[in-house]
Formats: sequence, structure tokens, C-alpha cells
Amino acid sequence: MSERFDQGMKTRRAVLGDAHVDRAEAQKTGFDETFQTFITEGAWGTVWSDDTISRRERSMLTLALLAATGNFEEIPMHIRATANTGASREDVIQAFMHVAVYAGVPKANHAIKLAKKTYSEMENDV
Repeated sequence: MSERFDQGMKTRRAVLGDAHVDRAEAQKTGFDETFQTFITEGAWGTVWSDDTISRRERSMLTLALLAATGNFEEIPMHIRATANTGASREDVIQAFMHVAVYAGVPKANHAIKLAKKTYSEMENDV
């Protein structure tokens, strides 16, 4: 694999955790292997690996963008990642407040509902 892939995998594991990445890798097939390489190199090896802004800030941006665009499926995964990125619950609610103002209250409301459920699950896992 490429250096970008190796960096992407390192960053992906640091943000999402080994258990999550191991599960995702185990589910990878020939059908989606090219896509998985693409996101590992692009999202994780380029965007998330850039140190211009912090991982905390990237978490907040990612959560806000997921909510604003209605891509709710990945919000729980990125809420769990805040344990590794340093984004606090206060950071997350502020990101969703921006979503409410700039993208709509229903989207923010749904994102907050998912975050609350995920935080509760995280507390129960401890």
C-alpha cells in the first residue's frame, strides 16, 4: 500500500479506535476494497492527517457537516470518536447549535437525539 494509506490507517485507528477499524476491515470484500482504500487515503490519510487544525476541531466540523447534510448514519461513530479527539460534549452541542441556525432545527434535533443515545451507550460500556 501507499504511504498515504499507511498514514490514513494510523490516523483512522487513532480517531476511531482499533476495535472499530478491525471490525470494518473484517467486513471489507473485493466489492468495496477500492472504496475502502480511497477513504483510507483520502479522508484519513489526507484530511484527518493534516495538522493545520486539531482533531478536536475536525470532530466538530465532521459532526456539524454530517448533521447539516442529513447524513445521520455516521454520527454515532463520530460521537464515539470524540473520546479520542478531545471534542467535549459542550463542543458537540455547540456544533449542533450551528447546524440548527444554518441548516435547520430538525436536522440538529435529530443529531442531538443520536448523540444523547450514543453518549448513554458509551457510559454504559464503561
